[in-house]
Amino acid sequence: MIRKKASSVIALSAAAALGLSACGGGTTAGDDTTSSDGAAAQGEKGGTLHYLTRRPTEHLDPQRSYVGRDLSNMSRLVYRKLVQFPVNKDDAIEAQTPIPDVATDTGTAEDGGKTWKFTLKEGVKWEDGKDTTCEDFKYGISRVFATDVITGGPSYGRLRLDIPQDKNGESVYKGPYTKKGQAEFDKAVTCDGNVITYHFSEPWADFPLAVASLNDFAPYREDLDKGDKNNLKVISNGPYKLEGAWKTGSGGTFVRNDQYDPETDEGTRAALPDKIVFTEGLENEIITDRLIAESGEDKNAITDRAIPPSAYSQIEGPIAERATNLESPYTFYLVPNQDQMKNKKVRQALAAATDRAAYAAAMGGEKASKPSLSIVAPDVPGYTENPAFKDIPAEGDTAAAKKLLEESGETMPYPIQYTYQGGTPTSDKAAAALKSGWDKAGFKTTLNPLTDTYYDVIQKPGQKWDVAQGGWGADWPSAATVLPALFSSKILTSSSNAENYGRFINDEVDQLFADAAAEADIEAANKIYAEADAKLGEEVAYIPLDIQMFYFLRGSGVTGYTQTAATSNFPDLGTIGVAK
Repeated sequence: MIRKKASSVIALSAAAALGLSACGGGTTAGDDTTSSDGAAAQGEKGGTLHYLTRRPTEHLDPQRSYVGRDLSNMSRLVYRKLVQFPVNKDDAIEAQTPIPDVATDTGTAEDGGKTWKFTLKEGVKWEDGKDTTCEDFKYGISRVFATDVITGGPSYGRLRLDIPQDKNGESVYKGPYTKKGQAEFDKAVTCDGNVITYHFSEPWADFPLAVASLNDFAPYREDLDKGDKNNLKVISNGPYKLEGAWKTGSGGTFVRNDQYDPETDEGTRAALPDKIVFTEGLENEIITDRLIAESGEDKNAITDRAIPPSAYSQIEGPIAERATNLESPYTFYLVPNQDQMKNKKVRQALAAATDRAAYAAAMGGEKASKPSLSIVAPDVPGYTENPAFKDIPAEGDTAAAKKLLEESGETMPYPIQYTYQGGTPTSDKAAAALKSGWDKAGFKTTLNPLTDTYYDVIQKPGQKWDVAQGGWGADWPSAATVLPALFSSKILTSSSNAENYGRFINDEVDQLFADAAAEADIEAANKIYAEADAKLGEEVAYIPLDIQMFYFLRGSGVTGYTQTAATSNFPDLGTIGVAK
């Protein structure tokens, strides 16, 4: 799942303070309103901003959201949390240093980081005028334990809160809908007036980073919860609220929330436009054509969709001044379905036959893609090239792949189905490039593009695809939010693959994850994660493809345009406005 960002975390001190050290990925992209220090100057309030996109939003429910674009957008617009990332911070360290949002400060840690306490501000209200309470925060995180209902979101709270496990290794608490194990949850998360306390089974030094990055610890209203029926419903305590219903494939409109008090906010949202209109279902080519032409309201439009290669020649002169080309925090990769592709030799043959060079060229070359040799991005602390892949040529090694496939003992050509996010000329060309390399090596590839929702499909157990596409970025500045988040068997349940799409299960890797999590020294932990990554490569739990580049265009009427590490280098709706 396409997620977050990267820079490094310093270990928890005796005073429970957090520190960050610099890494890449924090570039600010500003327009002519950019000030001398790189941060975008704030524009005026008013007007309508248009957000043009292709991909439908799978979840607006905060506990189910796990796509970087949606996390960033909804955190700026509608969901206020305990802490948040600031706006107008050019430096990657500052951009990813949490500041108070609904809490009065960034939290107090006790028991070496196993306990965290936050005091809530007064006057933070929901869109219906009710106060945002401690009980709302407690109820919000309780929902992630209902894995049969609240699917698609992060697993950190479910895995880290100090709640016993059952005989299957799953939490004894099954969520607020059945209330099974409720007493155990009530010990782990407590409310005392406006003070909320979280008890974790292990120290969690970077808990404030997790809260700022994700929305699973966001508050939620128990009296308005209808489970899965609320998937595309917004219950806002932020500066905007959803006007009417959100329609999948069409989008929705956000207008000002008159219950929002900016005096309770501290530099996380400028909330400039009066209205923000999201339009889904537009092809990348159409979005780019509209932004180049700038007819009517398209002057006041932004997008999260990359300029397609077919339009590169048009991005010149004044149009080029409205474009940005930044390295994203996301790596893309292939994941074999371990239930389908059980033969390790077959998986190794697939890796050897993968033509990453042709894939990158089909994606648009250097403006769209950079080669990768690990699922961990290079700017994440402790990054190393995965030894299983570093000696495979970018063009693949057909001869080696054929030999491995022959050694597997399987009948050739070996049939595989490749499931990917399709429906655009670029994504389909990239899939065809992979198919060509695989077929030359002795596979018989069937392409299965999913053009509507994607991750909610590959998260379902029992699917018959053989290899799927994934995209990921560190949830917060640590390799701990990449490797265990994607390949720990502990996140698997009978009803969901979570982010372990291929249902990879390996006791040695799980133990390495546990050892790294228990290691107080960051450098020592990073070495263990590198060892785990090498083992994942050896078992071909994944095959790296590339690092995504963000080549975005915007309308000339857009003001305060920024892309920083605070929003995973997506356009920051906390700063953006439109010219009056």
